[in-house]
Amino acid sequence: MRIAVAGSSGLIGTALTHSLRTDGHEVVRLVRRPARDADEVQWDPKEGRVETAGLVGCSAVVNLAGAGIADHRWTDAYKREIRDSRVWGTATLAEAIASLDTPPDVFVNASAIGFYGDTGDRAVDESAPPGYGFLPTVCVEWEEAAAAAEEAGVRTVFPRTGLVVSAKGGAWAKLFPLFRAGLGGRVGDGRQYWSYIALQDHVAALRHLIDTEELSGPVNLTAPRPLTNREVTAAMGRVLRRPTPFPVPAAALKLVLGELSGDVLASQRVVPARLLESGFAFRYPGIDDTLRAALR
Repeated sequence: MRIAVAGSSGLIGTALTHSLRTDGHEVVRLVRRPARDADEVQWDPKEGRVETAGLVGCSAVVNLAGAGIADHRWTDAYKREIRDSRVWGTATLAEAIASLDTPPDVFVNASAIGFYGDTGDRAVDESAPPGYGFLPTVCVEWEEAAAAAEEAGVRTVFPRTGLVVSAKGGAWAKLFPLFRAGLGGRVGDGRQYWSYIALQDHVAALRHLIDTEELSGPVNLTAPRPLTNREVTAAMGRVLRRPTPFPVPAAALKLVLGELSGDVLASQRVVPARLLESGFAFRYPGIDDTLRAALR
């Protein structure tokens, strides 16, 4: 297949591109700078422009682009960047797809479990309504921005991503050095649920969404059993063979992270009901194997 990928330079995009190319698929990478290679297509999500000629012949378009949630402190300006980079990018691609004489079979547009907000101890699947606050609002607008592709009859899937476990990038990569140094510990009271997924399983799940014709709409990309932060902390200590004596008080986290701390301390007990129902098999369903896979 010929597959276009936006956000191909990020953690997940890099891994997905490698996986697809290893299996012989042609990958077209959307880049914001002028295209330099034959496999690149220039786009400008802020200006709503994309070289649609580069999308011709694509069976699938995958959009993973968006400013990093935890890359900066949440100022008003950066919150706008988080929102606009997702909503404008999605709308630009959806409209470009809809304009093609022969659109792709599927549009896989990233979303996040931030959609559900703080769920406490309550387990939620794709049927749950959106939560309240900044991230749920962003996720709702993010998914709605794909309307042009859906209205054009393109199968549109929203992978709602959990915490991706990798030592190469993303938020989890920042935890490994702390725990290796023996400085890791629970966050806050540690009772909040973390819905995680191995990077390898995340890439496999994205490919499953591309290939599985009956899947559209939201699909949670999380491991089958969410764990509390206390359980994750214990697993990090076991796998790295280090003590975990230093809890991070909620007050200190709020001082350092500001508004973002509310999402770090939030509990999200999200289960991948639709992914499992569609026959997807996790390679790393448990936390210990997930952590070992990340370290390999």
